[in-house]
Amino acid sequence: MAAFSHTLSSLLLLFTLTSAQPRGDYSEHCVPNDAFGTYCPTTCGVENYLHTYKSGVVQDLNHIDELLHEISNLTRGAQDKVVYLKDSQTQAQKSSPDLYIQKSSSILDDVLRFERTILSQEEQIYELQATLAANEKRLTDLKQLSLQLDQKCKLPCKDTVTIQSITGKDCQDIANKGAKVSGLYYVQPAKAPTSFLVYCEIDSFGRGWTVLQRRRDGSVNFNRNWIPYKEGFGYLSPDDSTEFWLGNEKIHLLSVQSNIPYVLRIELVDWEGVKKHADYAMFKLSPEVDQYRLTYAYYFGGDAGDAFDGFAFGDDASDKPLTSHNGLQFSTPDRDNDRYSGNCAKQDGSGWWMNQCHAGHLNGKYYRGGKYSQKDVGEHGFDNGIIWATWHDRWYSLKQTTMKIIPINRIHAGGQLGLDIGKGDLPSR
Repeated sequence: MAAFSHTLSSLLLLFTLTSAQPRGDYSEHCVPNDAFGTYCPTTCGVENYLHTYKSGVVQDLNHIDELLHEISNLTRGAQDKVVYLKDSQTQAQKSSPDLYIQKSSSILDDVLRFERTILSQEEQIYELQATLAANEKRLTDLKQLSLQLDQKCKLPCKDTVTIQSITGKDCQDIANKGAKVSGLYYVQPAKAPTSFLVYCEIDSFGRGWTVLQRRRDGSVNFNRNWIPYKEGFGYLSPDDSTEFWLGNEKIHLLSVQSNIPYVLRIELVDWEGVKKHADYAMFKLSPEVDQYRLTYAYYFGGDAGDAFDGFAFGDDASDKPLTSHNGLQFSTPDRDNDRYSGNCAKQDGSGWWMNQCHAGHLNGKYYRGGKYSQKDVGEHGFDNGIIWATWHDRWYSLKQTTMKIIPINRIHAGGQLGLDIGKGDLPSR
């Protein structure tokens, strides 16, 4: 190759001299060239030069031809090698199909695994979206509550509350004495040593309801022990906007004072704003020595159903009698008077007339939105919301409840029942 390069350089030089430069015998100005010495060559000189180097050039050309022939052979060999490799690959595929099947199966398994992963992640995304929607709803509710509280905070502060001046043995007695507005009144039942404050609902028909319990917004904790339930807790307000339990001792004194028995009315409101009620005739609460036992004569009516009579949940054939409430003593987490081997009040976090355990439970845990599940109730897994099973199922917690009493002869709007109550059985509706 070195000889070839030298020869090629010489030829190029020669071509340059013969084509680019004028002939020396005709040129007026001779440009000396190293190849020809100090004199410009004539045509004969060029011819002699070519004859001198011709044999070397021919040898170089022959060498180049051999190299080109060798390169051609190598190229043909490479092409043959490629063809051989392709044939070998085809033959290998024909002779070893299992290998490719295994590879294909492995790839398919990967694809299926990725697909399952994607589906799982999509489910997680849907769950997160549902959680986000629920949180957004809660946030909206909190914003509304914040606005309501903000409006209340803008009102002038009151150091005192208005307590009406008329007093009586119960709210119906107060209404009979001329009270026209609902609000806070002092009452003193027949056997009470002192008077105490109650909220009276007085309507346009002159009926006076003595309110025993209110659930409004979950602002008061009803998971209390025996003494708070005995004495009462929560807040009495003149605008009837607060939650409270009047107290078992006060309820007992109110319920046993008169020859005219009382009707207990239970008012319920769900989270859709629907209102229903249930009435119980001849309602009484026994004294503390009998653990404030609940008794009534019969279900007096209403559209909420008779949950105090128990409910057949379907867990057991004896569900209904084991969840009734009439004739049962009051239980709290620290005083177990139920008919269950465990402690219903402790499990459910409230005070109530527990059986095994309940079908109506108005002092239960406050669940916003209504619906709750076993995972929400903690370690025991039992329904512990504000329930009335003859209306909504036990996994629906009501929004608002009221317990209030009125003499049975004033239960109907507009006047008396027109019967001599106390000398015989009470009529059914």
